[in-house]
Amino acid sequence: MLEDKPRAIHDRLLTIDTHIDTGAGFATPALDPGGFTRAQVDLPSMRAGGLDAGFFIVYTGQGPLNKAGYAEARQAAEDKYRGIERMLRGYPERIGMARTAADVRAVATSGRLVGLIGMENAYPLGESVEGVQMWADRGVRYISFTHFGHNQFGASSNPSTANGDQNHDAGLSELGRALVRACNDAGVMIDLSHVGRRTGLEALEQSRAPVIASHSGAKAVYDNPRNLDDAQLQAIAGAGGVAQMVAFRSYVGDVDPAAGRALMALRTRLGLNSGAAFQKASPSLLAEYAVERTQIRAEHPDVTLAQFVDHVDHAVKVVGIDHVGLAGDFDGGGGVQGWDGADETFNVTRELLTRGYKEADLAKLWGENILRVMDTVQSMAG
Repeated sequence: MLEDKPRAIHDRLLTIDTHIDTGAGFATPALDPGGFTRAQVDLPSMRAGGLDAGFFIVYTGQGPLNKAGYAEARQAAEDKYRGIERMLRGYPERIGMARTAADVRAVATSGRLVGLIGMENAYPLGESVEGVQMWADRGVRYISFTHFGHNQFGASSNPSTANGDQNHDAGLSELGRALVRACNDAGVMIDLSHVGRRTGLEALEQSRAPVIASHSGAKAVYDNPRNLDDAQLQAIAGAGGVAQMVAFRSYVGDVDPAAGRALMALRTRLGLNSGAAFQKASPSLLAEYAVERTQIRAEHPDVTLAQFVDHVDHAVKVVGIDHVGLAGDFDGGGGVQGWDGADETFNVTRELLTRGYKEADLAKLWGENILRVMDTVQSMAG
């Protein structure tokens, strides 16, 4: 395929990555997104790869279900939000914030990149859902109920042995049902990524608005607890929602065992054996980790872009083109060979074109589907 035609198609698309994490020191001199950085996503790399928009994430690792844990989580969430806010305030001529689908289109038409906000793990809300409206007012447009580990709202797809979780999905708690209602009322999309199967299906049944999975894979393609089986995909689609397929190596395919061992040894040596450790790590430590991780991956066979697109193909086959999207989970562990950062975003479009997807299909996968759901959820608020 001639390169100029795929590139022209890509440049016409409105491309949205629904899950971009932010590292320690984000939007400070230690990690300034205005220039090329060690991160997988910054403003120049978005431009270079043709990634127009992204949901930047207020992420919190799962901790103990007590007042001290909730207080620490609230501070961690605040720190993440402030970093995203600094980026938006620091580069208003280069990236604009969007709260609605119309905002996304308007900012993109202005020639700027588009920044949206999502919340990964509702844990910082504590023992109440009163904070949902505050986060919605700040611009959060989706909330995932859990991360790694069960919490006060429901079960995770990955119970935490460190937190003493039982390997059992008890479904939504009463507080979880209240969170469904609060998200619906605030016009915030409910995100089923990281949520246990029963918990997610109960949230979907309780919700009066469509739901999303912001960054998950297809379980039929690769059997991982984080991925969605066909019945889950169909339930999301049946309610008008969208499942964003994620390019995260260990959810896409088998990671080379030698690479896995080397990465585990690296994390142990640097004291980065948990999400909480990554969250608290200094920018210099994370930079050291990133350099050595890249070296390890270069020395071993990698999970590929083609394997990632196999997940997209399967999801489209099961639920149709209107209910599937794309996510990188960059700077949160995501990436595959060929789409390992925002600068390589064009490669995804090129691979999809080689498989026979048309420009109208790509428009839906890259952004129209998630914008439709966002519009619908907001129209049903109140």
